[in-house]
Amino acid sequence: MGVGGGLLSRTGRNFSPWASWMLRLEHVTSVDPFPAGARRDELLAWRDRARDRLGRLLGERPSRVPLELESTETVDCGSYRRERVVFDADPTMSVPAFLLVPRERSVPGPAVLAVHGHGSGKEAICALDLDDGHDAGGRYAHELASRGYVVLAPDLRCFGERADWNPPDHYGCDTNLVSAVMFGVNPLAENLWDMTVAVDALCGHPLVDPERIGAVGFSYGATVTLLLAAIDERIRAAVVSGYFSSWRESHRMPWNMCGSQVMFDMMGRLEHVDVAALVAPRHLLVESAAEDPLFPVDTARESLASLAEIYEALGAPPDRVEHHVVGGDHHYDGATVPRFLGRSIGSSDVGS
Repeated sequence: MGVGGGLLSRTGRNFSPWASWMLRLEHVTSVDPFPAGARRDELLAWRDRARDRLGRLLGERPSRVPLELESTETVDCGSYRRERVVFDADPTMSVPAFLLVPRERSVPGPAVLAVHGHGSGKEAICALDLDDGHDAGGRYAHELASRGYVVLAPDLRCFGERADWNPPDHYGCDTNLVSAVMFGVNPLAENLWDMTVAVDALCGHPLVDPERIGAVGFSYGATVTLLLAAIDERIRAAVVSGYFSSWRESHRMPWNMCGSQVMFDMMGRLEHVDVAALVAPRHLLVESAAEDPLFPVDTARESLASLAEIYEALGAPPDRVEHHVVGGDHHYDGATVPRFLGRSIGSSDVGS
């Protein structure tokens, strides 16, 4: 990242830390911008460099430990049963999750990792916490299980059963970042590791076809979904709702980013399109709200136009990337998700 001098020359003296960051943001230059219009070999070489940068930003992965997966409770939810399961992610942390299994599923078929956004965690997307206050996040784990998909919905760190108590004026993602900085760890990288282990758990289920796994996430869940699909090719189809645009534009909105969504020294080194290029040529559905101030739709369109060049360079059909724009503010719509998943990882029919 390059930051020029004389940042106060147009504004005079400044006492606001936020304004200071915005001044710096105006002077960020990309170390390796998307090479629009480049030859195929140049595009693919850029993609390889983006993969290397992402790996360096995420840092060293934890040591694998045995899953030790156990089921602690089963609830009849009509068309599916909901199990509370727990598995180990690293030597210091375990992951609680809801596993939703269609009652009529009898053979291995498609499955979905459902990643929640900010709010109460897995309970919200599984339609348990109807007073969550984050209705915009949708109940997509419940909806997809009702359609016949095996769904795993874990709690991310700092949410649901993995939320520590904090005073009312302290936010879990940000207080957790303080400890992470002291240990040189990215909280985002930890959650990505947990979701990689969650995919292990899905792949090991007798009613799941490991070649037919998708991931769906909204907002912070979409952050994790996009990055997970970039680093884990077992994700054959990714639904990224209420997120994809650019870090540069999203950072202009105060209070938009949290301690779980960022990587150290990332500005100018990686962008949304860089990460999405690592998903190619697999299936990607981006859902944007037309009036979302957090992740602007116009920036999403620009980034997707660049991404299309990567998909073309890899010989992927144009419909491998879809952009669904809905009305309103920051929210999950999901209207095109069933068709997208049916086309990418297969029908959710329980006998498939």
